[in-house]
Amino acid sequence: MKTEPDFIPSGGITSPRGFLAGAASAGIKYTGGRLDLGILGSEISCTAAAVFTTNKVKAAPVVLSRQRLLKGRASALVVNSGSANACTGTRGMANAEEMAAMAARHIGVAPEEVLVASTGVIGLPLPMERIRAGIAGVKLSAEGGHDLARAIMTTDTVPKEVAVRGEDGFTVGGIAKGSGMIHPDMATLLCFLTTDAAVEIGFLREALRAAVDVSFNMVSVDGDTSTNDMVLLMANGRSGGGPVSKGGRAAANFQRALNHACIYLARAIARDGEGATKFIEVRVSGAASPADARRVARTIVSSPLVKAAVHGSDPNWGRVLAAAGRSGAELDADRLDLHIGGVRLVKGGRPVSFNKEEVVGRLDAAEVVMTLDLNLGGGAATAWGCDLSEEYVTINSDYTT
Repeated sequence: MKTEPDFIPSGGITSPRGFLAGAASAGIKYTGGRLDLGILGSEISCTAAAVFTTNKVKAAPVVLSRQRLLKGRASALVVNSGSANACTGTRGMANAEEMAAMAARHIGVAPEEVLVASTGVIGLPLPMERIRAGIAGVKLSAEGGHDLARAIMTTDTVPKEVAVRGEDGFTVGGIAKGSGMIHPDMATLLCFLTTDAAVEIGFLREALRAAVDVSFNMVSVDGDTSTNDMVLLMANGRSGGGPVSKGGRAAANFQRALNHACIYLARAIARDGEGATKFIEVRVSGAASPADARRVARTIVSSPLVKAAVHGSDPNWGRVLAAAGRSGAELDADRLDLHIGGVRLVKGGRPVSFNKEEVVGRLDAAEVVMTLDLNLGGGAATAWGCDLSEEYVTINSDYTT
């Protein structure tokens, strides 16, 4: 029996039926024709759900979009890069509302069903004259999702796109941006997802939270959580299938497809961390509970000492165990088993003999896998991150200069 959805080659956010997108160069921050403003739209109104940053400093687009999604409906999204529109007061909220209204007029939908997202430098007011001209120049098409994926990039080096086909004939598509300020908690960076499945709003909200928990909430690049984090999911029902609600076979299929799309994008974000030279995967098993496994995996993958050791290909396994020990999870130091790159370094909390050159070679690889067995129960989780390089400091020491 088939258990995994199919990835669609070169797919993206407009792969599901009935979704259109486009982008333009508004010159918000960058020159040279770089795309920095875009619109995502559906041919019909969608059920829509989102999770947002838990940071108490929230950008205007987060406040506005969260308020509008209380009704569970949306028809479009307008998004910009180059300016976060955060810490901009009443002017920032007015600008976010104007962006939504302009996009609504441009594509012919109700203003209250247009959501807004922004990413970039905090504290800068939006250059509204440029945004007005930019929105007017956006042309939506079924192929425009690829341009939208590029328009939301800031320090990202590559666009992040995915599309998967579910068992019941529906499709889930998505794009994401994120390279720095990545350490989500019930939210994440920017990620926009679409589906042509007809998903009931209650289950849509539940499914999105579940997918975010096993994907974006298990990524850490630098331990920081943004003011603008947002994951949005829009469902328009254009696949022609029956309604998807909690408890049915269709619900399980939809959750599986959504999880796959989100995990793919989460891993892409970890690979593209600011200054990253290596991708890190931490697999934790044998925890007393799934929650404990998550705590341990996230703490290890976000540890600056672990990340620096991976960057230098240093098999300093004590840093891994120390990170696990401060995670807050139930743990017995005398039961820990640790492997790096498939080589056992620790058994029962004690070091074992290993070939140092072999482990250094495994750490030299572009992908480094660590597995830690707590030997306490059945809880398991996987987290993703990247190494900590000198380039990360360079990028973030002159970000605005």
